[in-house]
Amino acid sequence: MRRTIIYGLIFLFSLLIIIIWWPVNDSNCSLVNLLRLKKQNFQIQATQVVVKPWLGEHHVYGIFRVPDQYKETQFMMLTVPDNRKYCSLPFGYSQNYDDVFAEPGTHLIKHYIRSRIAVKMIFQGFYFQLNNPKNWTLIFPKQPSR
Repeated sequence: MRRTIIYGLIFLFSLLIIIIWWPVNDSNCSLVNLLRLKKQNFQIQATQVVVKPWLGEHHVYGIFRVPDQYKETQFMMLTVPDNRKYCSLPFGYSQNYDDVFAEPGTHLIKHYIRSRIAVKMIFQGFYFQLNNPKNWTLIFPKQPSR
């Protein structure tokens, strides 16, 4: 019985070490896109953040209220605490997510980060920063005025 407990603790400790130090780079930011964002950009803070990685995948995300002129953008970049950046193509938008409603002239975007990244950040002490909507920023290249 004692031997099983000791092996179980060693396994859990090893798993924790792997989660914390395993390098994960799931961003597909190209140099061209990063340079385009550095010149002129439009930034939005998250309206609401959900950080519950223990419930499985798709439980770590931010909801952003974005002006309609950015519906046709070609890419966007999410920044979260610890200076992590994630480039992605816009996919899906709605007028209502989790009791957050879009105002006239806006739409909502739900942007996810991987649960394993969130767990790693939580073990590194970033839970409260990750749970604060002010620390989630969605950056778009500046669109010409219509």
